[in-house]
Amino acid sequence: MSTTEKQRQQQAELQKKLWDIANDLRGNMDASEFRNYILGLIFYRFLSEKTEEQAEFLLREDNLTYEEAWADADYRAAIEKELIDRIGFVVEPKYLFSTFIDKISNQTFEIEELYEAINKIEASTRGEDSEDDFINLFDDMDLNSSRLGNTNAARTKLISKVMNNIAALPFVQDDIEIDMLGDAYEYLIGQFAATAGKKAGEFYTPQQVSKILAKIVTTGKTDLRSVYDPTCGSGSLLLRVGREAKVRNYYGQEYNSTTYNLARMNMLLHDVNYSRFQIENGDTLEDPAAGEEKFEAVVANPPYSAKWSADKRFMDDERFSSYGKLAPKSKADFAFIQHMIYHLDDNGTMAVVLPHGVLFRGAAEGIIRRYLIEEKNYLDAIIGLPANLFFGTSIPTSILVFKKCRKADDDVLFIDASESFEKGKNQNHLTDEDVDKIVETYRNREEIEKFSHKASLEEIEENDYNLNIPRYVDTFEEEEPVDLYQVQKDIADIDKEIAQIEEEINSYLKELGVYKDE
Repeated sequence: MSTTEKQRQQQAELQKKLWDIANDLRGNMDASEFRNYILGLIFYRFLSEKTEEQAEFLLREDNLTYEEAWADADYRAAIEKELIDRIGFVVEPKYLFSTFIDKISNQTFEIEELYEAINKIEASTRGEDSEDDFINLFDDMDLNSSRLGNTNAARTKLISKVMNNIAALPFVQDDIEIDMLGDAYEYLIGQFAATAGKKAGEFYTPQQVSKILAKIVTTGKTDLRSVYDPTCGSGSLLLRVGREAKVRNYYGQEYNSTTYNLARMNMLLHDVNYSRFQIENGDTLEDPAAGEEKFEAVVANPPYSAKWSADKRFMDDERFSSYGKLAPKSKADFAFIQHMIYHLDDNGTMAVVLPHGVLFRGAAEGIIRRYLIEEKNYLDAIIGLPANLFFGTSIPTSILVFKKCRKADDDVLFIDASESFEKGKNQNHLTDEDVDKIVETYRNREEIEKFSHKASLEEIEENDYNLNIPRYVDTFEEEEPVDLYQVQKDIADIDKEIAQIEEEINSYLKELGVYKDE
């Protein structure tokens, strides 16, 4: 079974379970609310199981269960310290997800216990190095909301049903090819978009596109000091880089607070220790959290043509000051590019997904684009992707690759992969073969007829720094010459056939007595 087939099978299983859970909640609240309960409880199950796994490891030679050890004051203190050092948090035995499932089956579970449990997890991190990664993590899951029911009994009943369904979810395994939280979020938004507010496509990158970006920024490297995503969404793109190479530290920033919580959950769920990631909440352009940090790999799928302030004060900001122009207020695409380049290390690689407009739009964007190519020589490759790959938008997109360590005579590789896809019911898909062809073409810097071309800086200059891919990759298919004599003959044959049919119809009409001869 190919990776793509495995992804789709696992996604189908996940989606079936999520649909059942959503149906339990749908009568009480809209999708933008119940997704928070589903994702929060998925994550709570993970924290519980992670605690159980670590406790079992710590007590493997003591012949004690976690519950028995916790009842002993000396053991409890030692276990608490070890759990904090190892995973950054503690879930007490009575608050474990498995304990709650047992109580639900015995009809002794109360929703207040879950509320206490969440508060206890946060409390266990206070004053510890892990505190920033757990604070307010469950804020979007309001267990006192009347939407769950008007009484504690009603709320307990509904949450119990949801927890039972979550207990049946396929969970994190070595061979899992999907991003559990990211895929769950995208599916929930996709199914219930009418009431869900912002669409997941604004921050969620399809797995195959993530794979291309990750493979590009890890080309020639197996060990990365750091990777950074300034619009990290659910964190799935950062995590994908970690599947292509060893990543020592993950950095990200996310504007949407709900999605910011999701990214932190996702890091922990994928066994990224709290000490190895730093995810911040805020506006990357207006209030950047990365400071002066430089990163070995930078990846992003920013919101397309988003608005930003373009305030004049940014002309004194080192991220933008050398370009002479700011990106326009109505389109922040190049502002994100400038921000990312500023934080790219000298030996690093940056890959960003953006709409095709960044390749050819003029005015300030044209000036910034020219500066990046002519003055800095940072542009390494342009990859045109098929249309309708992303949730929530059908527009074609492109991947822009930048490096600071290019030589003066290095070419720029253009790849036209716009026709390399498998058509889907609602969205198009990149197959494993499509991904491999794009990545190998980039890595080998191959010229392939009607697919890729290495353009010199002089050639780009001749095109006035317009990077529109058809200017560089000729995909024109010559049509077969038209035989006008044959066309004329075919038309005559058709006319003859039409006349015969009309004569036959008229004969039937005469028999029926309804034919009128004019």
